Amino acid sequence: MSSTMTTARRARTGSVALWVVQVVLAAMFVMAALPKLSGDQVMVEIFDAVGVGQWLRYVVGVLEIAGAIGLLVPRLCGLAALGLSFLLVGAALTNIFALGASPAIPLGYLLVAAVIAWFRRTSILAVVRR
Repeated sequence: MSSTMTTARRARTGSVALWVVQVVLAAMFVMAALPKLSGDQVMVEIFDAVGVGQWLRYVVGVLEIAGAIGLLVPRLCGLAALGLSFLLVGAALTNIFALGASPAIPLGYLLVAAVIAWFRRTSILAVVRR
């Protein structure tokens, strides 16, 4: 087997794996957004504890849905991962400073979103250059 075929096979395997991770992360963000947008009592209480107002719950829910959709669009997936990374930084800081909760979950999602953004950086640059 030639090294070109081996390299192509590795690239395809890596691309497929990255898409699988993107689909899983998109599903996680949809699952996180639905309780926020539907007014689940737990989410209402969490955003009350943050003290900014319920409008933020809707904004975060919409951003999560938009990011999840963006992760599934080839042209937007890198930019969506980058945007979700910024959202997750805010979530981690909110957990630490406003809620006094562990930032482990948002930091875990942040790691995944940042890895996607890194591997999709050429698509980010392509969108920015337009």
